[in-house]
Amino acid sequence: MHSPVISPVWTEETSYYARGREVFIRLSLLAIMGVCCALLLRPFLNLIICGILIAVGLYPVYEWLTKALGGRRKLSATLCSAVLLLVIIVPSVLLAGTLVGGIRSMTEQVRTGQLQIPPPPPGLAKLPLVGPRLEAFWTQSSTNLSEVAKRFGPQIMKRIPAVLAATAGIGGAVLQFIIAIVIAGFLLATCEANSRFADKVFVRIFGDLGEEIKDLVASTVRTVTNGILGVAVIQTLFASLGFWVAGLPGAGLWAVIFLIAAVLQVGALVLLPAILYGFAAFSTTRAVIFLVWCIVVGLMDNVLKPILLGRGAKVPMLVIFLGVLGGFMVMNSIIGLFVGAIVLSVGYKLFMAWLDSDVHLAFAPEETRSPH
Repeated sequence: MHSPVISPVWTEETSYYARGREVFIRLSLLAIMGVCCALLLRPFLNLIICGILIAVGLYPVYEWLTKALGGRRKLSATLCSAVLLLVIIVPSVLLAGTLVGGIRSMTEQVRTGQLQIPPPPPGLAKLPLVGPRLEAFWTQSSTNLSEVAKRFGPQIMKRIPAVLAATAGIGGAVLQFIIAIVIAGFLLATCEANSRFADKVFVRIFGDLGEEIKDLVASTVRTVTNGILGVAVIQTLFASLGFWVAGLPGAGLWAVIFLIAAVLQVGALVLLPAILYGFAAFSTTRAVIFLVWCIVVGLMDNVLKPILLGRGAKVPMLVIFLGVLGGFMVMNSIIGLFVGAIVLSVGYKLFMAWLDSDVHLAFAPEETRSPH
């Protein structure tokens, strides 16, 4: 008997389909594994990203402190985390005390009928657009508060759940920052191994540009930390000092509102109602001093930002600034400031590398190509 002859074509096609099936199964298993890992890490993704950003921003301070402590990296990371935790926890506790005290005092005044609002400042009606209406509402509130409460009571009651939700959101954000700071301390303590891992990731993704892109990401994070958050924190510290010395009610709440507005580059808008209240409730001398202080705080942004925002930047400032604003608008979070700036900076760097490369020579005529 003769053995059946196997067609070479059929054998080649069978081998091709077998390899395709094998590749498909492996890619499917890898995709399933990736999706499962992403789902498991999703609840902690913001915390991890925030911890990495804090660690990158603190790294220069951590390096300086490590040298000062004689190379004790774990102690240096612990001190950095402890100081940053104090910076977050202490103002939060003071703010909570201010809010509780203010609400308790206002509740007691409402219960005893002693709640009084000072009359509006003399020049309030001269403000464009909103001046006359604001003066009329302020005057009615100072002379007949019960009528205003009856008129706007339903609207106020509707907004109370939103205010409570916002308060809970602030508390949740503070808790997330505390956990992220702890993660950042761990990352700093193991920075050498983390740096090697980052080198492998960036080289694997970007090839020869990996090291340069990694340095770009680190410099962008530090630029945003210094130029956006750093300036906002410095302004908030000076503004808070002015609120406290002037005796503005709820100074802690004013400080938090000003910090959020300063990050969004509109901190001066928060100072306007504080100045109006100062001229209405304080003496003339005290109100003028408070006005001058607020003007100084508002102008600090123009002096500090060019100094801090331009330090260590490896891409144009316009690219970083647009990335900061765009990232915050898209993600509606502090993390968006960094993510937007990083993505736009890396995209700009890759685009410039593409422009400077010789890829276009592959499509040029033979006679125009350089002989190599």
